[in-house]
Amino acid sequence: MAIPDYQTLMLPILKIAGDGQEHRISDVVDQLARGFQLTEEERQQLLPSGKQTTFANRVHWAKTFLSQAGLLEATKRAHFRIADRGRKVLAQGPSRIDNEYLSQFTEFIQFRERNRVPGTPVSPSAAEIPVAPVQTQTPDELLRNTVKQIETALRKELLDRVIAAPPAFFESLIVKLLLAMGYGGSREDSGRIVG
Repeated sequence: MAIPDYQTLMLPILKIAGDGQEHRISDVVDQLARGFQLTEEERQQLLPSGKQTTFANRVHWAKTFLSQAGLLEATKRAHFRIADRGRKVLAQGPSRIDNEYLSQFTEFIQFRERNRVPGTPVSPSAAEIPVAPVQTQTPDELLRNTVKQIETALRKELLDRVIAAPPAFFESLIVKLLLAMGYGGSREDSGRIVG
């Protein structure tokens, strides 16, 4: 099974917290990994930073979004329990909780609104705030993928420009690159373009 996206994890986290007890997030990560029958390889898959597993990162984001909507409350560092609103939501028996579902709560909309582009007007009521499209990626994953797309586009544009340039430009570029990498030593005539 593939590692579930963070929105898929929202309802299971709320159900775990539904017992009313305080829960440690690392215990919930382990419990969910077993519940989703993740392989050891999937459990150990790291983010590109190498500092946290992908699954734990997604569980943390799901918990953060539930907390921002007022369904969970932090009790102390890395611990949480269900809030009254969370109990009411569980009593309704939703089949899925995701960003769209959480958008019914003013606190969640305000949380999302904090990330808006500066200079855009703040909507006076929750009903006027457009709901962002449902995303399956965490904000970290979205940012990394966006950076990757930009780097790929930049790489292609640079390569296209180098290929379109005259041979003299290419020779000059290579010499400058080699000098910048430390080749050529300290001789004054190092890196001379001969044509």
